[in-house]
Amino acid sequence: MASGIPSVLFVCVHNAGRSQMAAAFLRDIAGDRIEVRSAGSLPAEHINPVAVEAMSELGIDITAESPKVLTTDAVQASDVVITMGCGDACPFFPGKRYEDWALDDPAGQGIDAVRPIRDDIRRRIEALAADLLA
Repeated sequence: MASGIPSVLFVCVHNAGRSQMAAAFLRDIAGDRIEVRSAGSLPAEHINPVAVEAMSELGIDITAESPKVLTTDAVQASDVVITMGCGDACPFFPGKRYEDWALDDPAGQGIDAVRPIRDDIRRRIEALAADLLA
C-alpha cells in the first residue's frame, strides 16, 4: 500500500467480462478508498455486451471501459492480484496477495447465464472490500 490505500488488480483472459464486472463492483463499493485496475492476458477488442447489460441491471455503467493488456507494471503496482482463469499468464512477485477466483467465463453466454456469475462476483467483492477496508 505504497500510496496509503490498497490497490487491487483483476485479471482474466480477455478483460471483457469477469474482471471488468469485478472492477466496477469494487469501484462502486469502495469509491476512492481502494485503487482498482483490471487487465487481460489476451484482451478482447470490446467489453462483452452481455456483461454490460448484466451490470446495467444493477445501475452500474461499464460502457466506457475497454479491455487493457496485462503488464508487469500493473502487477507490481498492486497489493492484491485476483486472477480469473488466466492461469500462468500472470507474473508472480513475492509479497503480493494472490487469489484465483474460479468463475465461469461469460463469453458467448446469454444474460440468464451471466447473472449468476455477476452475483457471485458481487459477493466476493463485498467480502474483499470489507477485508481491505477493515
